[in-house]
Amino acid sequence: MSPLTRSARTLCCIALATALAACGSNLDPQTVADAGGPGGTAGGAVVPGGTTAPDGSVPAGGDAGGSTSAGGGAAGGGGGTAAGGGGAASGGDAPQGKGANAAAGAGKAASCAGFKNQTGITDKTITIGNASDISGPVPGLFESAPEAVRAYVAYFNATSDICGRKLAFASYDSRTDAAADQQAYSKGCEQAFAMVGSMSGFDSGGAATAQSCGLPDIRSASVTSDRQGCTTCFAAQSVDAHEFQNAVPDFVKQTYGDAAQHAAMLYINAGAAAENGKTQAAAMTKRGMKFAYVQGIDISEFNYAPYVQQMKDKDVEYVQFIGAYQQADRLAEAMKQQGFKPKVYMLDPTVYTPDYVEAGGDAVEGTTVFANFTPFEEAGSNKEVQLYLSWLQQVKPGATPSFFGLFAWSAARLFAERAIALGGKLSRAALVGELKGVTGWTANGMHAPQNVGAKRTGPCWRFITLHGGRWSPVGGTKYRCSGTTTVG
Repeated sequence: MSPLTRSARTLCCIALATALAACGSNLDPQTVADAGGPGGTAGGAVVPGGTTAPDGSVPAGGDAGGSTSAGGGAAGGGGGTAAGGGGAASGGDAPQGKGANAAAGAGKAASCAGFKNQTGITDKTITIGNASDISGPVPGLFESAPEAVRAYVAYFNATSDICGRKLAFASYDSRTDAAADQQAYSKGCEQAFAMVGSMSGFDSGGAATAQSCGLPDIRSASVTSDRQGCTTCFAAQSVDAHEFQNAVPDFVKQTYGDAAQHAAMLYINAGAAAENGKTQAAAMTKRGMKFAYVQGIDISEFNYAPYVQQMKDKDVEYVQFIGAYQQADRLAEAMKQQGFKPKVYMLDPTVYTPDYVEAGGDAVEGTTVFANFTPFEEAGSNKEVQLYLSWLQQVKPGATPSFFGLFAWSAARLFAERAIALGGKLSRAALVGELKGVTGWTANGMHAPQNVGAKRTGPCWRFITLHGGRWSPVGGTKYRCSGTTTVG
């Protein structure tokens, strides 16, 4: 392995871990290992502050290295903390939804007759776990996922229960490492009834473990083929690594005309980004676009000027890039420096973060992003997004909402609604059976319809563009649903 600087290693891990499920992807754990990623044994390590009571608060004097389960005694050692209790939180100023937006949803609760305590369920609590990348090469990489689940637990427990049980939350740190993910899921098998909203760049590690113990796993997104193949594993954002949505090329052809015939696809030449770049270019070509330039960029490359010159020489008018937001910023700056202004600079939701806007400045003005969720700027038009944003601040004031957190909240709602619908028949196997039949899941319009049970890429997408440092809709606010194209 050629040596990399610390910054290059960090960028590598960010790119591999974040250029992912918006379009379907696979991540190769060995790629990050070769780039200086962790090979450690700390799977299931407790996230400081991750211990939560049903109201989403952090218990006083909580031990970040311990493992407890309220109402059920010791929950096992070393891997995460679950806490419960019967009291409901008031939620402060956070809103309470009604109807479909109520914490329990609008569906009819099933009879609780025959309800049985089982793994993760006591007389007082039902423990749900979350294993996400918190520590590792990029600290806090997917911390927004467990934060979102904590927020939903607080929201749910303020007004609801499942056959007299409140939700308890156990947080595990998968540490951007497949072995750590496996260790976290081993703990989940022992301690939790289900795993909810997990997000890891190396989720292959816990796939076989979850399936072997029958653990229902409703993830924010699945990013490896092993996870997608796990029979007890699903995702609020459903993807198939070989599919790409037709809405993107259709939008480009309709909105930007001839630019679709002079396109370039650039991607970071590692892991998911490399696979996605090739897949997307092939799928968009099938849909009628023409790519004059398809090129991977080495992870250690910091000079993007030669790639920009190639696009200028080839008269490129449409540029699509796949990588971390830092690298997208770098490409935008290189284009600005060389006076190259394509009609379209298209990115996936990975860059939908304040960091991209702040770091890019004027160079990223005009960026267009394809999205399958309601942008936070439009929260006023969507009650479910309002709930996520408000309750997130209840459990962690100052926390930054994210694309991954939004889908983790969606996963938590999906769990709660399906568990309530099962009532006295609730079991791990029954919940898995319920999830297999879920189609068109939107979490009350929070995001585009997702084929959770079939694990197929959702076909509906919309577009936002950056003007004056603010994201706004382009081409309307409705989703475009044009099916998908399969490649390979």
